[in-house]
Amino acid sequence: QVQLVESGGGMVQPGGSLRLSCAASGRIFSFNVVGWYRQAPGKERELVAAIGSGGATIYGNFVKGRFTIASDNAKNTVYLQMASLKPEDTAVYYCAAGPSIMTMGASGSWGQGTQVTVSS
Repeated sequence: QVQLVESGGGMVQPGGSLRLSCAASGRIFSFNVVGWYRQAPGKERELVAAIGSGGATIYGNFVKGRFTIASDNAKNTVYLQMASLKPEDTAVYYCAAGPSIMTMGASGSWGQGTQVTVSS
């Protein structure tokens, strides 16, 4: 089973940038879709962005052009470049891969998460 490992989280000031990485132990697009999700304390998990094996991307409505998801298939890694970060972006960010976004929760492979804190 392919394992996913996130990295790149940390603390950043409002307006700052971070790049998260999701490295797979095997061929990352052995799955149909890879997504970044986040969960803040007391809130439900939400989709941040996802990329399909063909390169199609989708983003959560709250992203509003601030984040970019991209893949490097040679490195079996998916990135989430985040800019113009806001305090409300503070959350644990998870990488997940699976057959579809709709079934990710039940049948996807998930990483352990990386904390992103946006604070002055």
